[in-house]
Amino acid sequence: MQLTPKLTNVETSIFTVMSVLANKHNALNLSQGFPNFKSDQKLIDAVSKAMNSGYNQYAPMAGNLELRQAIAKKFELLYDTSYHPETEITVTAGATQAIFTIISTFIKLGDEVIIFKPAYDCYQPAIELNGGKPIAIGLQAPNYKIDWILVEKSINYNTKMIIINTPHNPSGTVMSKADLLKLQELTNHTDIIVLSDEVYEHIIFDGEQHQSVCLFPQLKERSFITASFGKTFHNTGWKVGYCCAPKELMEAFRNVHQFNVFSVHHPTQKGLADYLTQPNHYLDLSEFYQEKRDTFLKLIKDSKFKFTPSKGTYFQVLDFSEITSEKDLDFAKRLTIEKGIASIPLSVFNDHQHDDKVLRFCFAKTTETLKAAAEILNKI
Repeated sequence: MQLTPKLTNVETSIFTVMSVLANKHNALNLSQGFPNFKSDQKLIDAVSKAMNSGYNQYAPMAGNLELRQAIAKKFELLYDTSYHPETEITVTAGATQAIFTIISTFIKLGDEVIIFKPAYDCYQPAIELNGGKPIAIGLQAPNYKIDWILVEKSINYNTKMIIINTPHNPSGTVMSKADLLKLQELTNHTDIIVLSDEVYEHIIFDGEQHQSVCLFPQLKERSFITASFGKTFHNTGWKVGYCCAPKELMEAFRNVHQFNVFSVHHPTQKGLADYLTQPNHYLDLSEFYQEKRDTFLKLIKDSKFKFTPSKGTYFQVLDFSEITSEKDLDFAKRLTIEKGIASIPLSVFNDHQHDDKVLRFCFAKTTETLKAAAEILNKI
């Protein structure tokens, strides 16, 4: 049998590589983006209550209506904008499924999709699987700002989608109001769809306001927002997220979604719906994670690593250029094996073509873990 797979030359995920290495060498794992502390017991109890109350059969294809209504209220509260819970919000099996389904819905052979690298690793494979062509625009360290002149030059008749991510994983930077206004200007009067990955919308620091695409009316008309409850409520293993978009776009999305996963774990949706009735459960998140960021950076301030404090997400990029000239992947592996701490090299998010000598560390950890990590890093 001669097989012709659609997706070739795919390496094992760097998250798998580094986690396997961390487990093998009993290293502190600050590589994968998940907390090492538990979710709020109130949320866990709400999901258990939903199970015991009979929410154990299929949820509606678009998601539990109470949850969609709670999401709609959140957008009204935070952004003074509306998404109709029945026609413009869909609950998904995590943000990654939402992203994959959006791309599958609209991208076909020969379509071009602009992405910004370093980019989260699920964008490009989804584009390629659907016959699209990723058009990568590089973001340069240490600020990782978008060159909008280059974006404008890259847009042509074949451009069907632009994917943005703010707060940005892996760099921890955020897009400004000026960035979103420029994106709105460049896409206005076009057929370009904007996919806005906003999974870290509630984790943003130093008094910054998250610049969601829904704050810009002309941009909102052509945009999907993808979001993650796992990132927000410390339960990435639950794999529940959602997406929002105008009715016409969402109808097209659901045509594919129904044959992709159809619906998502029902008791978790009901539990989340009940938990979201208290907005402080997400409104306090930035303060919670800023304290962790500040603790981590204070602990390593005398190390040989250089850094610009993360503006969002729960990741901190550390520059090791004054320590070694090694490739970031080699240095990351050596730190795991020899020093007992695992991180993620940023070049893997950039096709290994650009090495800024930086590593990404996750600070969504207990204070004890951050102290132990700092003790290692300060000796390097």
